[in-house]
Amino acid sequence: MPADPGAAALRVGVDGPELAVPPGGPSTAGPGALADRLAELLPARSRPAVVVPSVGFYRPASLRLEHGRTDPDARYTDWLDAGALAREVLDRTGPGGSGDFLPALWDVRRDRAARAGYRRAPPGGVLLVPGPLLQGVGLAFDLVVHIRVSPAARRRRMAAAQSWELPAFDRYDEEVDPASLADAVVLADHPDRPALVLQGRFS
Repeated sequence: MPADPGAAALRVGVDGPELAVPPGGPSTAGPGALADRLAELLPARSRPAVVVPSVGFYRPASLRLEHGRTDPDARYTDWLDAGALAREVLDRTGPGGSGDFLPALWDVRRDRAARAGYRRAPPGGVLLVPGPLLQGVGLAFDLVVHIRVSPAARRRRMAAAQSWELPAFDRYDEEVDPASLADAVVLADHPDRPALVLQGRFS
Protein backbone atom coordinates (compact mmCIF):
# COMPACT_ATOMS: atom_id res chain seq x y z
CA MET A 1 0.00 0.00 0.00
CA PRO A 2 1.45 3.44 -0.91
CA ALA A 3 2.35 5.81 1.88
CA ASP A 4 -0.15 8.41 3.04
CA PRO A 5 1.76 11.71 2.68
CA GLY A 6 0.03 13.12 5.74
CA ALA A 7 0.57 10.14 8.01
CA ALA A 8 3.15 9.68 10.74
CA ALA A 9 6.02 7.34 9.98
CA LEU A 10 5.63 3.66 10.80
CA ARG A 11 8.17 3.06 13.58
CA VAL A 12 9.71 -0.40 13.24
CA GLY A 13 12.18 -1.94 15.68
CA VAL A 14 14.55 -4.53 14.21
CA ASP A 15 15.73 -6.39 17.28
CA GLY A 16 18.45 -9.01 17.53
CA PRO A 17 22.11 -9.72 18.22
CA GLU A 18 24.83 -8.66 15.81
CA LEU A 19 26.70 -11.90 15.09
CA ALA A 20 29.56 -12.93 12.87
CA VAL A 21 28.47 -13.86 9.35
CA PRO A 22 30.29 -16.73 7.63
CA PRO A 23 32.07 -15.94 4.35
CA GLY A 24 29.49 -15.69 1.61
CA GLY A 25 26.70 -15.63 4.19
CA PRO A 26 23.55 -13.53 3.87
CA SER A 27 23.75 -9.77 4.23
CA THR A 28 20.57 -9.74 6.36
CA ALA A 29 21.92 -11.82 9.24
CA GLY A 30 21.92 -9.01 11.84
CA PRO A 31 19.50 -6.21 12.68
CA GLY A 32 21.60 -3.48 11.08
CA ALA A 33 22.03 -5.30 7.78
CA LEU A 34 18.39 -6.38 7.72
CA ALA A 35 17.19 -2.82 8.33
CA ASP A 36 19.45 -1.51 5.57
CA ARG A 37 18.11 -4.12 3.17
CA LEU A 38 14.51 -3.30 4.03
CA ALA A 39 15.23 0.39 3.50
CA GLU A 40 16.48 -0.46 0.01
CA LEU A 41 13.39 -2.48 -0.86
CA LEU A 42 10.58 -0.40 0.63
CA PRO A 43 10.70 2.59 -1.77
CA ALA A 44 9.79 0.25 -4.64
CA ARG A 45 6.58 -0.39 -2.68
CA SER A 46 5.93 3.34 -2.32
CA ARG A 47 7.15 3.33 1.29
CA PRO A 48 10.13 5.68 1.71
CA ALA A 49 12.34 4.51 4.57
CA VAL A 50 15.09 5.75 6.86
CA VAL A 51 17.36 3.78 9.22
CA VAL A 52 18.25 5.12 12.69
CA PRO A 53 20.60 2.65 14.45
CA SER A 54 20.10 2.40 18.20
CA VAL A 55 23.88 2.55 18.73
CA GLY A 56 23.60 6.29 18.15
CA PHE A 57 21.69 6.43 21.42
CA TYR A 58 24.11 4.53 23.61
CA ARG A 59 25.25 6.27 26.76
CA PRO A 60 28.73 7.82 27.12
CA ALA A 61 31.53 5.43 28.10
CA SER A 62 31.72 6.96 31.59
CA LEU A 63 28.21 5.61 32.23
CA ARG A 64 28.10 2.64 29.88
CA LEU A 65 31.37 1.15 31.10
CA GLU A 66 31.20 2.22 34.73
CA HIS A 67 31.48 -1.40 35.86
CA GLY A 68 34.12 -2.36 33.29
CA ARG A 69 34.20 -3.05 29.57
CA THR A 70 32.97 -6.64 29.82
CA ASP A 71 30.13 -6.56 32.35
CA PRO A 72 27.14 -8.45 30.87
CA ASP A 73 24.68 -6.98 33.38
CA ALA A 74 25.69 -3.45 32.38
CA ARG A 75 25.40 -4.48 28.73
CA TYR A 76 21.84 -5.53 29.42
CA THR A 77 20.67 -2.54 31.43
CA ASP A 78 23.05 0.42 31.01
CA TRP A 79 24.17 0.79 27.42
CA LEU A 80 21.05 2.00 25.61
CA ASP A 81 19.57 5.35 26.60
CA ALA A 82 16.00 4.30 25.86
CA GLY A 83 14.63 7.60 27.13
CA ALA A 84 16.71 9.58 24.64
CA LEU A 85 15.77 7.26 21.77
CA ALA A 86 12.09 7.69 22.64
CA ARG A 87 12.34 11.46 23.11
CA GLU A 88 14.46 12.29 20.07
CA VAL A 89 13.18 9.71 17.56
CA LEU A 90 10.09 7.66 18.33
CA ASP A 91 7.92 10.30 20.00
CA ARG A 92 8.78 12.87 17.33
CA THR A 93 7.96 10.60 14.40
CA GLY A 94 4.82 9.02 15.82
CA PRO A 95 1.24 10.32 15.87
CA GLY A 96 1.12 13.95 16.97
CA GLY A 97 4.90 14.34 16.71
CA SER A 98 6.77 17.06 14.84
CA GLY A 99 8.08 14.60 12.23
CA ASP A 100 11.67 15.68 12.86
CA PHE A 101 14.09 13.22 14.46
CA LEU A 102 17.69 13.14 15.63
CA PRO A 103 19.66 10.47 13.71
CA ALA A 104 22.20 10.05 16.53
CA LEU A 105 22.82 11.58 19.94
CA TRP A 106 26.19 10.06 20.85
CA ASP A 107 29.19 9.01 18.73
CA VAL A 108 30.25 5.80 20.47
CA ARG A 109 33.48 5.41 18.50
CA ARG A 110 34.75 8.87 19.43
CA ASP A 111 32.85 8.95 22.76
CA ARG A 112 31.47 12.42 22.23
CA ALA A 113 28.25 14.10 21.23
CA ALA A 114 27.31 13.28 17.66
CA ARG A 115 26.32 16.91 16.96
CA ALA A 116 23.87 15.75 14.31
CA GLY A 117 21.06 18.02 13.19
CA TYR A 118 17.41 17.06 13.14
CA ARG A 119 16.11 15.44 9.98
CA ARG A 120 12.63 15.06 8.57
CA ALA A 121 11.07 11.60 8.67
CA PRO A 122 9.45 10.54 5.41
CA PRO A 123 5.72 11.31 5.89
CA GLY A 124 3.82 8.07 5.70
CA GLY A 125 7.08 6.20 5.34
CA VAL A 126 8.97 3.75 7.53
CA LEU A 127 11.49 4.53 10.25
CA LEU A 128 13.64 1.47 11.02
CA VAL A 129 15.53 1.26 14.32
CA PRO A 130 17.93 -1.72 14.37
CA GLY A 131 19.82 -2.95 17.40
CA PRO A 132 20.01 -5.54 20.17
CA LEU A 133 17.94 -5.71 23.36
CA LEU A 134 15.28 -3.25 22.15
CA GLN A 135 12.18 -4.81 23.66
CA GLY A 136 10.95 -4.62 27.21
CA VAL A 137 12.23 -1.08 27.80
CA GLY A 138 9.07 0.83 26.91
CA LEU A 139 9.94 1.94 23.38
CA ALA A 140 6.87 2.88 21.33
CA PHE A 141 7.42 0.88 18.17
CA ASP A 142 4.46 0.31 15.89
CA LEU A 143 5.95 -3.01 14.78
CA VAL A 144 8.88 -5.13 15.91
CA VAL A 145 10.85 -7.67 13.92
CA HIS A 146 12.93 -9.93 16.15
CA ILE A 147 15.86 -11.93 14.79
CA ARG A 148 15.71 -15.09 16.88
CA VAL A 149 19.02 -16.87 17.43
CA SER A 150 19.07 -19.72 19.95
CA PRO A 151 21.59 -19.67 22.81
CA ALA A 152 23.55 -22.50 21.22
CA ALA A 153 23.72 -20.70 17.87
CA ARG A 154 24.74 -17.47 19.59
CA ARG A 155 27.65 -19.27 21.20
CA ARG A 156 28.74 -20.66 17.85
CA ARG A 157 28.47 -17.41 15.97
CA MET A 158 29.38 -14.68 18.46
CA ALA A 159 32.80 -13.20 17.75
CA ALA A 160 35.30 -14.20 20.45
CA ALA A 161 35.89 -10.58 21.44
CA GLN A 162 32.17 -10.18 22.12
CA SER A 163 31.51 -13.49 23.87
CA TRP A 164 31.31 -11.74 27.23
CA GLU A 165 27.93 -10.34 26.04
CA LEU A 166 26.32 -13.79 25.84
CA PRO A 167 24.88 -13.75 29.40
CA ALA A 168 23.10 -10.48 28.57
CA PHE A 169 21.25 -12.15 25.69
CA ASP A 170 20.47 -15.20 27.84
CA ARG A 171 18.96 -12.88 30.44
CA TYR A 172 17.00 -11.04 27.72
CA ASP A 173 15.48 -14.32 26.52
CA GLU A 174 14.53 -15.31 30.07
CA GLU A 175 13.20 -11.99 31.36
CA VAL A 176 11.68 -10.42 28.22
CA ASP A 177 11.04 -13.39 25.88
CA PRO A 178 11.45 -11.09 22.86
CA ALA A 179 10.23 -13.61 20.30
CA SER A 180 6.82 -13.73 21.99
CA LEU A 181 6.47 -9.94 21.94
CA ALA A 182 7.52 -9.31 18.35
CA ASP A 183 5.12 -8.98 15.41
CA ALA A 184 7.44 -10.95 13.15
CA VAL A 185 10.29 -13.32 14.02
CA VAL A 186 13.16 -14.27 11.75
CA LEU A 187 14.50 -17.67 12.79
CA ALA A 188 18.20 -17.28 12.11
CA ASP A 189 20.09 -20.15 13.74
CA HIS A 190 21.25 -20.99 10.22
CA PRO A 191 21.90 -17.65 8.49
CA ASP A 192 21.86 -19.27 5.07
CA ARG A 193 18.35 -20.62 5.71
CA PRO A 194 16.36 -17.97 7.64
CA ALA A 195 12.65 -18.50 8.20
CA LEU A 196 10.01 -15.83 8.80
CA VAL A 197 7.23 -16.34 11.34
CA LEU A 198 4.41 -13.78 11.50
CA GLN A 199 2.56 -13.38 14.78
CA GLY A 200 1.03 -10.75 17.02
CA ARG A 201 -1.15 -8.42 14.94
CA PHE A 202 -0.28 -10.40 11.78
CA SER A 203 -1.53 -13.77 13.07
